[in-house]
Amino acid sequence: MRVEIWSDIACPWCYIGKARFEAGLAAFAHRDRVEVVHRSFELDPKAPAATDVPVLDMLAAKYGVTREQAGAMEARVAEAAAAEGLGYRSDRIHGNTFDLHRLLHAAAAHGVGDAVLDAFYRANFAEARTLGDPAVLREVAVGAGLPAEEADRVLADPGAYAREVRADEREAAELGATGVPFFVIDRRYGISGGQPAEVFRQALERAYEDAPAAPAAGGEAAVCGDDGCAVPGK
Repeated sequence: MRVEIWSDIACPWCYIGKARFEAGLAAFAHRDRVEVVHRSFELDPKAPAATDVPVLDMLAAKYGVTREQAGAMEARVAEAAAAEGLGYRSDRIHGNTFDLHRLLHAAAAHGVGDAVLDAFYRANFAEARTLGDPAVLREVAVGAGLPAEEADRVLADPGAYAREVRADEREAAELGATGVPFFVIDRRYGISGGQPAEVFRQALERAYEDAPAAPAAGGEAAVCGDDGCAVPGK
């Protein structure tokens, strides 16, 4: 079985959804037969590479709310992250994630894709590090296992793995994904949003048993799209 996960490092529900998916996968009896592939998706491809815009300011502008209201929105997401044992800070910087995705493709080619993805999520959400700074980005990627010479090569060449990132994004569009996280099991079952772990376990069971193909969305769940990140029921 193959599970493909489209996500963006700037997406809080991708961060939370990855933890929930992994909990669901851990509870799946045939987890050793599951291959997980991470795919690229940019929520804000027009964001500048170098920026000093606080995420609270970005959210306030996007939703047309005050900075205090944006902080309250972030607090609800922080609660969801804490429930999964994840650190979460709202003093992080909003910026472009294209170079992060290129490095993730390089990391996958070196067999450390998941470790680098976790490191990027942790650096962004739990540590509020400025990943738009190439030196910081390199430090995080190399610290998670990407060879230093490969990190240097990719960061020095804007075209390195750019084609792979764009191919992932085209596939997401072809599959009808308008937000992330977006999970696809064996190209037969689609799961949108940061669903509870049990929903992921059930979807894996359904796919394994080869039941008639049907969406396995599991109801309303948090997702990030062009218009921002929603909190169900809020």
